[in-house]
Amino acid sequence: MTTDVLPRPPSTGAVAVARGRVRRARRRRTVVAVLALLVAAVFTASLMVGDTFYPFDEVRRVVLGERVPGASFTVGRLRLPRAVLGAAAGFSFGLAGVTFQTLLRNPLASPDVIGISSGASAAAVLGIVTLSLDETGVSVLAVTAALGVALLVYVLAFKDGVAGTRLVLIGIGVAAMLDSLVSYVLSQAAEWDLQEATRWLTGSLNNAAWDETVPTLVALAVLGPVLLGRSRDLSAMRLGDDTAAALGVRTERTRLTVIVAAVGLIAFATAATGPIAFVAFLSGPVAARLVGPGGSLLVPAGLVGALLVLVADLAGQHAFGTRLPVGVVTGVLGAPYLIHLIVRTNRTGGSL
Repeated sequence: MTTDVLPRPPSTGAVAVARGRVRRARRRRTVVAVLALLVAAVFTASLMVGDTFYPFDEVRRVVLGERVPGASFTVGRLRLPRAVLGAAAGFSFGLAGVTFQTLLRNPLASPDVIGISSGASAAAVLGIVTLSLDETGVSVLAVTAALGVALLVYVLAFKDGVAGTRLVLIGIGVAAMLDSLVSYVLSQAAEWDLQEATRWLTGSLNNAAWDETVPTLVALAVLGPVLLGRSRDLSAMRLGDDTAAALGVRTERTRLTVIVAAVGLIAFATAATGPIAFVAFLSGPVAARLVGPGGSLLVPAGLVGALLVLVADLAGQHAFGTRLPVGVVTGVLGAPYLIHLIVRTNRTGGSL
């Protein structure tokens, strides 16, 4: 005689865990969708609003390649490359910034803080003031210097692996030396070179053109998928190298791959726009607050970065009675948050 064994119902705890995962996944999808819609809305507004207002239909026709008197030049040649560069650079800053913060388990480990942006800035100033390079030469030099500084900081911080705190402290020291070099070079610069170097250092989308925009888009198209493809490994490494290795993650290979990809994104974006302050630093923590615990922050942080740059640029052009570079606006937003995050991290050891 056989008796049927009924399956044991899932425990209350397992049901609660499953429901929590569903809620977190739903919340993440909702946040990503809302952020994408906001980016699209601000992007469209950037094309419509200016000294001359163009209705949506005319903007749409220009974007689709039709010739519209007046709008084809203003929207197609001036506003469109600026908006595309702002969105691409912002997404690159956000994606790379949260990669460093996640990898090193430290919310202060952004390229703004650990010297990568300072390396690009120092090289660009030297290129403008001392070497009298054109825009292409300055961009190439800035990309090379950012990669070189990243390698230097990584090598100096490496000791049986790379600890987040050690890398941050070494990066701050390297950034301080590079900032001192920038100050010295600027003090010796001629008036015209000083104006050009200062504009670049501030972080600006002024004079944006397709020549600067296309390399940034290519870098994002190539390096972005590399980071997104490593999102699970990055999430595992937030638990520590030993735990990640136990889960099958090749920690050193993953660390090197994502650092190279993230530095490449920062380098190309900085070469095109200058070091737009605090976007890489702010995007990850803001995305973490919106998304909540669990799941990868890469896409949300990239969208937050794009939204920050587009909104700041739109505000800098039209909200203050005078035109301000985008880096000035993001600096005003980011500095108080940096102080808050340093205080919170000092008290609680907080992380993303």
